[in-house]
Amino acid sequence: MPATPIGGSCDPRFAAVRDAFADNFAKGDIGASVAVTVDGALAVDLWGGHLDEARTEPWRSDTIAGVASTSKTVTALCALLLADRGELDLDAPVARYWPAFAQAGKAGVLVRHLLGHTSGLPGWTQTLAFEDLYDWEKATDLLARQAPWWTPGEASAYHAITQGFLVGEVVRRITGCSLGRFLADEIAGPLDADFHIGLGPEHDHRVSPSIAAPPPPADPPPVVDPGSMFMRIAGNPIIPPLDRIDARWLRAEIPASNGVGNARSVALLLSVLACGGEARGRRLMSRAGCEAVLRQQSDGVDLAFLAPVRWAMGFALELGGLSFGPRTCFWGGSGGSLVVVDFERRMSFAYVMNKMVGAPFGDPRNASLIAPTYAALDGK
Repeated sequence: MPATPIGGSCDPRFAAVRDAFADNFAKGDIGASVAVTVDGALAVDLWGGHLDEARTEPWRSDTIAGVASTSKTVTALCALLLADRGELDLDAPVARYWPAFAQAGKAGVLVRHLLGHTSGLPGWTQTLAFEDLYDWEKATDLLARQAPWWTPGEASAYHAITQGFLVGEVVRRITGCSLGRFLADEIAGPLDADFHIGLGPEHDHRVSPSIAAPPPPADPPPVVDPGSMFMRIAGNPIIPPLDRIDARWLRAEIPASNGVGNARSVALLLSVLACGGEARGRRLMSRAGCEAVLRQQSDGVDLAFLAPVRWAMGFALELGGLSFGPRTCFWGGSGGSLVVVDFERRMSFAYVMNKMVGAPFGDPRNASLIAPTYAALDGK
C-alpha cells in the first residue's frame, strides 16, 4: 500500500505521534485526524487518509465525521459552563429546572446523577422506534414520566442515549434554547471549534461517511440475555450502524451520540477544561468550575458494562483498570474516537476517524497515538 499523505502540523517533540499516525494508515486505517493541545495551543493537528474505502477522496483539513459517544464530553462541557455561571447547581434536584421530572419517584434525582450515569434512567421503559429519537418532546416526556430502574445515586449503568436528552433538557429549560444551539453560541463559536450537535446542511459536503468494520470471523455470536441491563439499553431503540444513518441523523440533536467534528475541534473544546477555563485567549470558565468535572460520582461495577467504572461528570476517571493517571478524565465513542483531558499536564487529546472498529477502549489506533503523546509530554 503506498504511503498515505499526512496533512497538518506537529511540534517536533511530538514527531512520534506523527509517525504512529502514518503507521495506522499503513495498517489499514482509512481516514482520521488526531490533535493534541498543550496550554491551550495545538501542538498536534494532523489529518490524513480518505473518505472512502476505495481511497479516492482525500480527508481534508476541514473534514468532519460522527464521533458517537465522544459527544457526551462536549454535552457535559455545556452543563459545566452553566454550573460555573451559577445558572445550574449540579447538586440540585433535576426537578428544580424541569418540574415534570419529579414524577414516578424522581424528586430526589440530582443533576450530577445525570452526568454520572447514576440517575436510574439509562434507557426507556416504553418501547421506542429508532425514529422516536428525532422527537425531542416525546423522548424527554417519557423520561420525565418514567420510574428509575434503581435507587438513584446508588449504582451506575451507562446512559448510552438517554444522557443527552436528560442533560439537554435541563440546558433547554435554563437557557431557552437547545443544547446544540447553546454549544454553538457559547462555546464552539467563540473558540472557532468546528463541532456540531445538529449539523446544518451547509456542512454536508464536508462530512466523511462512517465505514463499517470488516465482519468478525463466523463464530457463533455470544448469547446475551435479552432481559439484561445491557439489552434493555442497547435494544430500545435499536440504533443502526453509523454507516447506515442518513442526513436526518445529522440534523437531529441527540447530544449523547450524534456530535460531528474532527480531532482539532474536540481537542480545542476540551482544552477549556485542561487549561482552567481559558482557551484561544478567551476565558469561558473559572478554574474551580473546570475542576468540577473530576468529581467522582460512582466507583463500582457498572450495571451495563459489567465492568468497574469510576464515573465523574460526563467523563470516566477509570474503566476496567484503564486510566490515564491522576487528575485525568476521558471518554470515547463507538468505532474508536477518543478524548483525554489531563489537568496536570494542561493537555487535551482527541482522535476522530471514519473506519468503525469497535469500542474505543483497546482500539490499537488511538492507543498507538496516546502512548507517544504521553511520552513526549514526559520528555521520554
